[in-house]
Amino acid sequence: MAEAAAELLERAARRDAALEELRALRVAVQAVPPAALRARLSEHHLGALFDLLGVNDREQVSACVSILERLLQALDPLYVIQNLREELQKGLFHPDDSVKILSMSQIGRIVEDSAAVTEILHSPELLRQIINCIGGEKIAVAKEAIKSLSRIAQSQEGLEALFGSSLLSDLRNVMATSDVVRYRVYELIVEISSVSADSLNYCANSGLIPELIGELTGEDVLVRATCIEMVTSLAHTPQGRQYLAQQGVIDKISNIILGAESDPFSSFYLPGFVKFFGNLAVVDSPQQICERYPVFMEKVFEMAESQDPTMIGVAVDTLGILGSNVEGKQVLQKTRSRFQNLLSKIGHQAKNAPTELRLRCLDAISSLLYLPPEQQTEDLLRMTESWFTSLASQPLELFRSISTQPFPDLHCGALRVFTAIANQPWAQKLMLDSPGFVEYVVDRSVEPDKASKDAKYELVKALVNSKTIAEIFGNQYYLRLRAYLHEGPYYVKAVSTTAVEGAE
Repeated sequence: MAEAAAELLERAARRDAALEELRALRVAVQAVPPAALRARLSEHHLGALFDLLGVNDREQVSACVSILERLLQALDPLYVIQNLREELQKGLFHPDDSVKILSMSQIGRIVEDSAAVTEILHSPELLRQIINCIGGEKIAVAKEAIKSLSRIAQSQEGLEALFGSSLLSDLRNVMATSDVVRYRVYELIVEISSVSADSLNYCANSGLIPELIGELTGEDVLVRATCIEMVTSLAHTPQGRQYLAQQGVIDKISNIILGAESDPFSSFYLPGFVKFFGNLAVVDSPQQICERYPVFMEKVFEMAESQDPTMIGVAVDTLGILGSNVEGKQVLQKTRSRFQNLLSKIGHQAKNAPTELRLRCLDAISSLLYLPPEQQTEDLLRMTESWFTSLASQPLELFRSISTQPFPDLHCGALRVFTAIANQPWAQKLMLDSPGFVEYVVDRSVEPDKASKDAKYELVKALVNSKTIAEIFGNQYYLRLRAYLHEGPYYVKAVSTTAVEGAE
């Protein structure tokens, strides 16, 4: 097969390969190991194949792209940039998106290679063309361009190349293409900023982060809704949070939430602004954020208590994020009866709302009720137990009924709730006291698909790994659970059959 591939490559290099032969070459290169391809490849083979992309024949272009994808993967990224720079650059201008993607994916390999990436830094024309690809119609090309530029900017030299030269003007020119492209550039800037404090300084000094923040706090409600997602990503890093705090952005977002009461269009941006604070609370300190910005907690409760499914969904997600760690749980506990009443509503929604909202409620409940073993103090265990009992009059039966419904997503969501509480003694006692519950847990026949089998296995694993399970469940059930764990999620019991003489 290697011989056949070499012969066909030679024909392609002489530019007299017919479409049939290109098809045959495509099959041949897939069957030859990369090392064997590498040994028989030369520059003139690759140059010729790139030249064959310059025709107006879709099938020929498609065959050549497939062949080049395979051949280039066999080559070292440094070799590719040193010998095929012009071809890659031409590929980025090609009218066919598959050729652009081919070139961009090779650039993606090059920027990941410490020796090869410096070659790109010394190719301003190639960098300029990568920047222009952010404005391309094909989202796959734009995403590869953003990824490559973000990787290039991880070095001091890369930051200098992008922000300390005329390439910054190219970034600004591409931003002017459309609103969509402008947001893509902001996305790139936020990605670069999250690498280090130094990266963030470059992005801030370029004026692009201040522009993003200006749009966030401007009057256009739809623009606000888009920009808040990027500013939330920025807040995921310590330097991002520090910058936002120093620039007074967090206070501004709090004030916008405060003024949302009188804004008839607030429903466009309010969910994103509330999620921003939810994320900020988790990466920072839930207590400090909730004390400093009381409007955030108040708004979450208002949204959860409303009749609007969209707002309820956002509030439930945010409560799940906020209650994902112990400090956040304690903040919620301080609101006392208001939160307990809200749990009753969330339990009701988990049972009766449309499917998507039910799933979000189940995920939030799992997050709120989970306690790592090392944090299971008596007070916290009492708290999670009281939260569980606030969800419904018979919460264990509620989730068990959801877990027996023929909808895999809901089925798995309910199993995740059981898994969240499985290592807490009060929950184990409830499970044991609920008729047939332990039998249900070890019954493999009720799991119809892979996701359900995996979710059930996680529940069994959480039970077996708990220090109190043997004592509470007793030896018989404990051994059955251990056997289930040992057999794995997909175990099927062999059924022996006996042949009877004369049977059909």
